[in-house]
Amino acid sequence: MEVWKDRKMGREVYGARKMWLKLNQMGIEVARCTVERLMRELGISGVQSRRKRPRTTVPGDPEGRPSDKLERCFTAPAPNRRWVADITYVMTLSGWVYTSFIMDLYSRRIVGWQVADNLRSDLALDALEMAIWARRHDDLDGLVHHSDRGVQYTAIRYTERLAEAKAVRSVGSKGDSYDNAAAESLNSLYKRELIDFGKGWEGVDDVMIATMIPFNVPTNITPAKAINAHMNSVRRTRRISRNSRGLIMPTE
Repeated sequence: MEVWKDRKMGREVYGARKMWLKLNQMGIEVARCTVERLMRELGISGVQSRRKRPRTTVPGDPEGRPSDKLERCFTAPAPNRRWVADITYVMTLSGWVYTSFIMDLYSRRIVGWQVADNLRSDLALDALEMAIWARRHDDLDGLVHHSDRGVQYTAIRYTERLAEAKAVRSVGSKGDSYDNAAAESLNSLYKRELIDFGKGWEGVDDVMIATMIPFNVPTNITPAKAINAHMNSVRRTRRISRNSRGLIMPTE
């Protein structure tokens, strides 16, 4: 322990291998397995590299991919003329959690969002359904929906839903974050003012509750009720969406 804590030797960063080499260098003959066992018993370990950041943008099928219709012009003349969408990640004690946003460029208002512990297409699709439901009384014909080339946004269900809403797809170029700079800026603000400020997130429920707060969730509601309310809202928009496409409405 003294060697591990010494500022000139272990500096509280040495792992079992370096500790074993250092002890033998000092003339203390000891087996490496013994060092490993003692370190486990003492509850100490070497410094570890940072967890690798997840890759949120996995390119979809290039065939039929639309062009960039915004061309880095992140303004809009009126509501529901231009939406930008993106996915960001949050590190929690339970693993990576992902948040999907859709923002209206006219008001810079978030019109749809969802939080999940996976990157399946439902993450982005739920945010889209929320956005369409939020603007259900407005005319979305000709709306430009801009995103990166992620497979979530090129999935068949996603593109079909945009077509049903009469929205026009727009996709940025490969590996250029500036082509979706408005959404990237939103992600940075989300991290800086909410995620990094809170820290110590337990898992997806914590992040979901925190993300709800800016949307005027009552402070007297319990976390479980808030999550249930959000997920029920997501399920409701899914059912309404399916019904509008000619499918049978599930029994309530």
